[in-house]
Amino acid sequence: MADGVLRVDGGFPLNGEIAVRGAKNFVSKAMVAALLTSETSVLRNVPLIRDVDVVSELLRLHGADVEFDQDAGTIVITPGRLHLPDPNEVMMLAGSSRIPILFSSPLLHTLGEAFIPDLGGCHIGSRPVDFHLKVLEDMGARREPQEFGLHLSAPGGLQAKKVELPYPSVGATEQTLLAAVRAQGITELKGAAIEPEIMDLIAVLQKMGALINVDTDRTIHIEGVAKLHGFTHTSLPDRIEAGSWACAALATHGDVYVRGADQQSMMSFLNVFRKVGGEFEVFDDGIRFWHPGGDLKSMPIETGVHPGFMTDWQQPMVVALTQAHGVSIVHETVYENRFGFTKALNQMGAHIQVYRECLGSKQCRFGLRNFYHSAVIQGPTELTGAEIEVPDLRGGFSHLIAALSAHGTSVVSGVNIINRGYEHFMKKLLALGAHVEKVS
Repeated sequence: MADGVLRVDGGFPLNGEIAVRGAKNFVSKAMVAALLTSETSVLRNVPLIRDVDVVSELLRLHGADVEFDQDAGTIVITPGRLHLPDPNEVMMLAGSSRIPILFSSPLLHTLGEAFIPDLGGCHIGSRPVDFHLKVLEDMGARREPQEFGLHLSAPGGLQAKKVELPYPSVGATEQTLLAAVRAQGITELKGAAIEPEIMDLIAVLQKMGALINVDTDRTIHIEGVAKLHGFTHTSLPDRIEAGSWACAALATHGDVYVRGADQQSMMSFLNVFRKVGGEFEVFDDGIRFWHPGGDLKSMPIETGVHPGFMTDWQQPMVVALTQAHGVSIVHETVYENRFGFTKALNQMGAHIQVYRECLGSKQCRFGLRNFYHSAVIQGPTELTGAEIEVPDLRGGFSHLIAALSAHGTSVVSGVNIINRGYEHFMKKLLALGAHVEKVS
């Protein structure tokens, strides 16, 4: 049985207050950016999650000093004398995170070489490293196959190039930014991702001395500089976690105040939340989400890159849609394999059918590639407790929401993966009145 088993007695509304800290999808990247200088950097509002632990250990393996004040949520990073560690040691950590590939650019700038391990992470679809490698090779890096991964070298340094991404990949945008800030010349990046976490990373790099201009057409110009310095920065809040708790409140007919939730980064989510039938109120330090009573409404949802409806909000929202009256259609355009979690929901009584066709307003890149990337949800259906195996990070939290809203008892195994992106999720469940018990 997978690590971590919870017994959940469902059918009770979640009520109360919890807090979210820094965004998982930003904090780890800012920690890597600290390697672009030899000076000390300070990152605040850091969550206590597994991904932060992994990146901290990877930094230490490369010779950096990392101090994490968990209560204050502050990390202090001093690169010191960097070096390439034993690939086997890197591999021991790489299986639980895809972040190691982003170490490439800072290490190529500092050491002239880097090692990319075979990548792990959640099995929700292809996250190819082709974009990353092409950017680095176009800028002058050479690659050589090595046991457990690839060895990269850039003896002449990285040179600025024009980069055009075929899709606004967050990872490839991050890699280009980290490579271009110290490359020789001006890099033009077209087709860039512009997620709030990307903009916060740009803010960090600018604090370090980088010269970066962002145009309105997804084009970013980066003028390389010879040297960067340390930064002090407070992370933006985690909009994915905030949306997950909002969906939990909706699905359980609850009322949850999410301290730290930010309206500006969640506007597309808030629109959908309101259309489905949920209510929210924005305060200076957070957002209150609740089910106002009455019927939830079915609706079509299409995920997309920012400023669209975020793919990581899709899975928890699908659980809420199982309780909506009518037929809802969800078209997933970011990851091709993100509906695997619906099998467990159907086992619990949901009526969800997945399709290969694009059931959205437009045909996406998965439409002709035989992927089940659209879902039709018929509701409302009463969910009943079941034995569930967590498939991935976001799907796992969505399974928890389903178990909390179902009648009867569920046994959810594999919940330890949720620690990758949700800080103190067990404590937060108990604080909201959830009837949960850790079995192992």
